Amino acid sequence: MRQQATTLLTGILIGLLVTGLLLLLLSQPRKYAVELQPPPTSEPLMIHVAGAVQNPGVYELPLHAITADAIQAAGGADERANLDRVNLAASLKDNQQVFVPNTSDTTDPGDTTPSASVTFSSEKINVNTANVSDLDRLPGIGPALAEEIIKHRESSGIFHEAADLLDVTGIGPAKLEKISGLISFE
Repeated sequence: MRQQATTLLTGILIGLLVTGLLLLLLSQPRKYAVELQPPPTSEPLMIHVAGAVQNPGVYELPLHAITADAIQAAGGADERANLDRVNLAASLKDNQQVFVPNTSDTTDPGDTTPSASVTFSSEKINVNTANVSDLDRLPGIGPALAEEIIKHRESSGIFHEAADLLDVTGIGPAKLEKISGLISFE
């Protein structure tokens, strides 16, 4: 009995397969041709340009942009700019800050001591070691909020992840989203 049921089911499946193939082969062509769409383009990069440029701010740049493109988008370097300290050919990543130092800035970009945690080109700002002027470079963070971040860090300990910044008075989800790609915790 079981063998008969298996044979019957196999026959039905084969019959359906043959019927489907015949319908496919004998069907009339469709009225409309298949139209191929181009592949979707990648999202643009959102880059924060700060420092000695004509128009600091956040700019939308194409996917393969370099530091020189970001500076150009910000109206170019101003008369104070020290472009010798910026890698103009560096590739950019989404949510990155490009900082153009000025000629009076004496901080060595290779200096990694906590008091000199200045963001150059593609480096992120370490919120656990940054001073007020470093934090002030972040979009939406002014000197007063930078002070709040430092006070919270000193009273509650270091930040371990971006969500820890939500405990700082003045930082909400929207502001955190703006800066999360520009900060580090190491």
